[in-house]
Amino acid sequence: MGRLVGVTLLGIALALLGERFLALRNRLKASREIESIDLPNCHLIKGIETGSEDIDILPNGLAFFSVGLKYPGLHSFAPDKPGGILMMDLNDENLRALELRISRGFNLASFNPHGISTFIDSDDTVYLFVVNHPEFKSTVEIFKFEEEDNSLLHLKTIQHELLPSVNDIIAVGPAHFYATNDHYFSDPFLKYLEIYVNLHWTNVVYYSPNEVKVVAEGFDSANGINISPDKKYLYVADALAHEIHVLEKHPNMNLTQLKVLKLDTVVDNLSIDPSSGDILIGCHPNAQKLLIYDPNNPPSSEVLRIQNILSEKPTVTTVYANNGSVLQGSTVASVYERKLLVGTLYHRALYCEL
Repeated sequence: MGRLVGVTLLGIALALLGERFLALRNRLKASREIESIDLPNCHLIKGIETGSEDIDILPNGLAFFSVGLKYPGLHSFAPDKPGGILMMDLNDENLRALELRISRGFNLASFNPHGISTFIDSDDTVYLFVVNHPEFKSTVEIFKFEEEDNSLLHLKTIQHELLPSVNDIIAVGPAHFYATNDHYFSDPFLKYLEIYVNLHWTNVVYYSPNEVKVVAEGFDSANGINISPDKKYLYVADALAHEIHVLEKHPNMNLTQLKVLKLDTVVDNLSIDPSSGDILIGCHPNAQKLLIYDPNNPPSSEVLRIQNILSEKPTVTTVYANNGSVLQGSTVASVYERKLLVGTLYHRALYCEL
């Protein structure tokens, strides 16, 4: 009898593991293939060889790139090289990415930048917020951008128990931000288990010097985050659920979910077209290829545009798609005056004229 019970329990356990495995493949879009949709005036950006996971563009056309991200279990073309922040002036005729010098005292050797966001204060001071993973921990670094000498002055490191696995960030003040946690746990093994079991424990956190609180939760894997031009709504990408969440921001900085837009791809970072309010998304058509890197079958890239997200029927169009022959593993797409930048997790970055 005991043996029968044991065999029965083993069978149930194996069945559950099999079901979770199939569900994970579906969440990763492991069977999806895409056809390339090219833009006519594109070229790879010189100087970006090891990823540009996030991009943020100032109103004057200065673009910041977060480069060199390393993540446990993910491929890297330069595993021993620290990350950095690059800048490019989109108004220049000869575009080139320059690495910004960071002030003394900041630990450059362990710099591992992820999501970034800029904030312009009332006195025109530009702050750059950077999600950092030194030794695969999670911190938020706040810098002041010194345009005169193309440098970053490090102001503050933020680490908090409610920020265990930060992915992306949107600054809403000189020391205030919303951030996504893409995992509930910080331990690497528990992170993988959490993804496999699909706990839906990831969240959005609001941080200020006076208050830190969870303001939205229940996501499969909260990823990219951004804010509407009128500052009334936050947009959150739930990567493995293939969803964009629209949340209303209240005066106390709490959030209320308004709607969810379902897509057919793994969504990553979100950017806002300042001229239209449209949302641009860097996507992974097949995230399994991203996790299990094969140079002969590389991860593809996809950029979507969402128009009228608050309407009953938003319009979703594919701006760019590539099977990995040009650009591998797109994570972000940002636009400035019909100039499109597309970044990747660990590959190159693309410049296109729309």
